[in-house]
Amino acid sequence: MSKFNDIYDGLKYKTLIVIVSILIPVVVLILFNVRITSLPALTFLPPIYASINGLTALLLLSALYSIKNKKIRQHELLMKTSIFLSLVFLVMYILYHMTTDPTPFGGEGLIRYFYFVILISHITLSVFIVPMVLITYVRAISKMIDQHKKIARITFPIWLYIAVTGVVVYIMISPYYVH
Repeated sequence: MSKFNDIYDGLKYKTLIVIVSILIPVVVLILFNVRITSLPALTFLPPIYASINGLTALLLLSALYSIKNKKIRQHELLMKTSIFLSLVFLVMYILYHMTTDPTPFGGEGLIRYFYFVILISHITLSVFIVPMVLITYVRAISKMIDQHKKIARITFPIWLYIAVTGVVVYIMISPYYVH
């Protein structure tokens, strides 16, 4: 019976991961086309969610340090906090874009190309990080440590890149925000 429960749990998680991984980008795309005009523009949010990205990057590095030093409970707490902060970021990011017109990047020349390379890679990887984080997390809580380590080696640098480039994108576009 235990083997059946393991298979059932695996399928349950797999189904949930697939649903969430599809649902998040679809909902974000839909909400990007919704404007809430009854609320004032939430122009104060970008520096907050950029700071959340920066904090997430620091927490991810701290979590790596913790696990390298066999501080498993600390690693778990840091990773759960990183996931929570990523969710908070996503909610704030969506709310900002639902209440505020898009901000065009005003830079010219080489910096413009650099900005868009960073932005496009950031957005693209953000879509793929959702299932990667979920799979990595499920493998950890399921005590599948070898499989967890394998995917974490891929998930970690991508998630860190997304967190850091989120800050870079904010710094680069912030002079063009209308307040």
